[in-house]
Amino acid sequence: MIAHLHGTLLESDFTSCVIDCNGVGYDVSIPLSTFDKLPHPGETADLFIHTQVREDAITLFGFAAGEERKLFRLLLGISGIGGKLALNVLSAMPVESFNAAILAGDVRALSRISGIGKRTAERMVLELKDKLGDYFNVDAAAVSAAPASADAALALEQLGFKRAAINEALKELCAQLPPSEQTSENLLRQALQKLNR
Repeated sequence: MIAHLHGTLLESDFTSCVIDCNGVGYDVSIPLSTFDKLPHPGETADLFIHTQVREDAITLFGFAAGEERKLFRLLLGISGIGGKLALNVLSAMPVESFNAAILAGDVRALSRISGIGKRTAERMVLELKDKLGDYFNVDAAAVSAAPASADAALALEQLGFKRAAINEALKELCAQLPPSEQTSENLLRQALQKLNR
């Protein structure tokens, strides 16, 4: 099984990239969060890989961080969630926000993800709530801020800001602001100020 790729990035788009490793080009499906972290074509790229083998195809899924691959594999263990849907989850929210939403039981935030309905969101909460602590260090403050942070992130993304910049700004704000000031409106307003500097 292929677990890691290190090579030259030949091309990339929002959902996939091709990495040349010693003359062999690997086509890798990626989430938006990984696309944001890819170098320019011609530069060296490193990806954590999950290899999926089926009768009719071998598919490679790539991630900029090991935490993303860990969450991807957990999601694949849920009935009704395949590779494409798991990538949608990682494209829609960072690992920390997803974990916080699961622990807070925030079905509303989870069902905003493309392809995830209310029933699937409820199943994710049910199946992952007790497992997350075994795989990730979950920040208690992030759990309480998850719904407001997810709302602000969605609004900022619709305004055209990049996911990586949004995540960084909201992470800083959640660390600085007391819980009473972590409303969707306040996070959105202050993140806009940060991102427009």
